[in-house]
Amino acid sequence: IGDGWITDFSQLSRLKPYAEDPISRKQFLQIKHTKKDQLADYMYRKDNFGLNTNNIFDIQVKRLHEYKRQLLNAFSILDIYFGLKDGRIQEFYPTTFIFGAKAAPGYYRAKGIIKFIHEVANLVNYDHAVNRKMQVVFVSNYNVSYAEKLIPAADISEQISTAGTEASGTSNMKFMMNGAVTMGTYDGANIEIVQNAGESNNYIFGARVEDLQKIENSYDPQKLYMEKPRIKRVMDTLIDGTLTDGGTGWFRELYDSILKGASWHKPDHYYLLLDFLPYCEARLRANRDYVNRDEFAKKCLLNIAAAGPFTSDRTVRQYADEIWHI
Repeated sequence: IGDGWITDFSQLSRLKPYAEDPISRKQFLQIKHTKKDQLADYMYRKDNFGLNTNNIFDIQVKRLHEYKRQLLNAFSILDIYFGLKDGRIQEFYPTTFIFGAKAAPGYYRAKGIIKFIHEVANLVNYDHAVNRKMQVVFVSNYNVSYAEKLIPAADISEQISTAGTEASGTSNMKFMMNGAVTMGTYDGANIEIVQNAGESNNYIFGARVEDLQKIENSYDPQKLYMEKPRIKRVMDTLIDGTLTDGGTGWFRELYDSILKGASWHKPDHYYLLLDFLPYCEARLRANRDYVNRDEFAKKCLLNIAAAGPFTSDRTVRQYADEIWHI
């Protein structure tokens, strides 16, 4: 398609026909693997962690906040872990789950979530019964330099904020432009990504804003906890000794914030338990789809081809035409 897209991002749409071309899809997969190798080298030097670059790279990197639901991601990873251990999940393409985030110094629940993810990583990575099927890593000191390596290597971009809480988000656009499919709620810029690239080329799950408005006053996470064994099992890891918070009380506070509420929160203020099972099913669907690498590459290329509108040039031009009239 030439190099005109560098100054005119709308020209990325010229990639769309190449998504139908087997040679282009093969070249895309080769480039993606090169980016995974580069990330693996960087991570080994920075964090002394060895990535399996043949795995799916499932990545969530962003500010650590309860509404961004890194805890939901960690719960889902535990559900996959238990499913593999129990035999409930028979087929699972090996996946590396990568987190990168920082939390405000006084935000103790966020610190607790970081600790919880590290404990999940230790549980998974040192269990020889499953660690050929899954890896979990929380990168140290996530910053722009790390992002430059992580984003091009991603196969799946985790954009799972509670519907109605994300003003827009920009990391989702960066992942899309670099050929990752979006695993996300119908929220923020995810909506525009799906409208441009197609819902069939991404993985949208969970309650939408209008759904949450209807149940806002009647939602009972205790009921889900008691009635859904998979939910209860992952929740109980916060308090049953499966994982340890080192005596800080952080895990108990997370548990109570979901089932009882905390400070200004009502119970499960960000609807983790409501979206948990739909999220787990969407992840397993993406995992099954990845087995057909060629077809998955097509989804990725169609996302890149649809990334043209996500540029400040387009935004300024639209403002000039429609608002400033210049």
